[in-house]
Amino acid sequence: QVQLVESGGGSVQAGGSLRLSCAASGHPYSIYSISCMGWFRQAPGKEREGVASIYTGGISTYYADSVKGRFTISQDNAKNTLYLQMNSLKPEDTAMYYCAAVRGPSGGSCYPRPEGYNTWGQGTQVTVSS
Repeated sequence: QVQLVESGGGSVQAGGSLRLSCAASGHPYSIYSISCMGWFRQAPGKEREGVASIYTGGISTYYADSVKGRFTISQDNAKNTLYLQMNSLKPEDTAMYYCAAVRGPSGGSCYPRPEGYNTWGQGTQVTVSS
């Protein structure tokens, strides 16, 4: 099995930046089985939504329209770590951010839909003030 642990959240003012990290741990074969990784967020009273995702075996990435041009997803395979660089943060970015993974074949797509991911971290809070 795989465990995901997020870090890097915090409170910033609008226009600021944060870098989130997600460390994956577990049996090496379980980690190798991950085909997609993604970032999701959930604000109080709202449904969880996809933010960005990446195909672990290539360069394909996906971004929600609301974060394109501001957020960048990346990975460091040597460290088994996923990152989300968030720039030009807005108050509407305030949410609990979750790291997630697809274990096994992706079926050809890493599109960040919550129902498509089967392994989740505990979340890290991001708060952006105006």
